[in-house]
Amino acid sequence: MKTQKSLHLEYTEYTSLNSLPKLDQKLLYKAIEASKNAYAKYSNFQVGAAVLLNNGEIVIGSNQENAAYPSGLCAERVALFSASSQFSIAKMETLAIYASDAMGKEEPVSPCGACRQVMMEYELKQGQSIRLLLLSEKGKVWEFESVKELFPFAFVLKPSKK
Repeated sequence: MKTQKSLHLEYTEYTSLNSLPKLDQKLLYKAIEASKNAYAKYSNFQVGAAVLLNNGEIVIGSNQENAAYPSGLCAERVALFSASSQFSIAKMETLAIYASDAMGKEEPVSPCGACRQVMMEYELKQGQSIRLLLLSEKGKVWEFESVKELFPFAFVLKPSKK
């Protein structure tokens, strides 16, 4: 038997960073600042991320490349891993991501599959959604209420009981 199914994706689009609440603007500006610390000598694709924790802390990260390409890390994972290691009991509320795109696209750049998987893992670990804000170089912002919106068929394992 064959069954046709479909997915529905919801997100909010803002045409200007100034349309967002002040705290979201602050978080996105932190992501822009973080992108300036990117080590992107191979791709020239600078990305910054900022994670807002429920304790009010903001942890930033930028992409870090390496000549051995798999050895580098995306900004999202740098920020998430840093937040988890520095504030292990705090919950991640919002992740803001900014990418300077040499192609000058109007739309924000969405996270890669590896970053989506890591974001989903933290969302599952903490038992609550992580809100995403994606900012394009042109100033357009996409807001997603959960990583699930970007990654509906996430790879999920049950932790072992060791």
